[in-house]
Amino acid sequence: MQYKSLFVLFVLTTFLSNAQSPMQVSSAEVSFVFIDDDVTGTLSGFSSSSTIDLDDLSNAKLMGSVNVESISTGNSIRNWALRRSKYFDAKTYPKISFESETIRTNEGNIKVVGQLTIKDVTKEVSFNFKKSDSQLVGTTALYSSDFGISIHNDRAENKVTVKIILHLKP
Repeated sequence: MQYKSLFVLFVLTTFLSNAQSPMQVSSAEVSFVFIDDDVTGTLSGFSSSSTIDLDDLSNAKLMGSVNVESISTGNSIRNWALRRSKYFDAKTYPKISFESETIRTNEGNIKVVGQLTIKDVTKEVSFNFKKSDSQLVGTTALYSSDFGISIHNDRAENKVTVKIILHLKP
């Protein structure tokens, strides 16, 4: 009888340790590529209060923001210009923010659809995330001109790919 109790306790402990509990988004890395000009960059100053339970996405909510002033492209003159009123207008709009509306699995990935706000423009954007260890790695493509940031006159020439790495902790 004692062996059966120990076996049940072992099985229960193993099962519970393998079940995933809600995870907090502890930090993030945000990078982008401005396709037409092959310009890469990062944004930092990430803040979030998101919690996600990978076993039950029905109540998950991802939201966060980054500081526009932190934009870095490896060229200080370009960074300064991008922060000015002609482009991101960091003084008037200091944050870029995202808030999810739906989160669901899609062919083994996690699809997050939500509202992205850059400057005073809010648009629906869809990210495709993959879980990798204690990270969620998401990508999307958008057009900067849709958010009032027109580097070029032709919309197609304003395509930007965005990559977000969300670091998770229990």
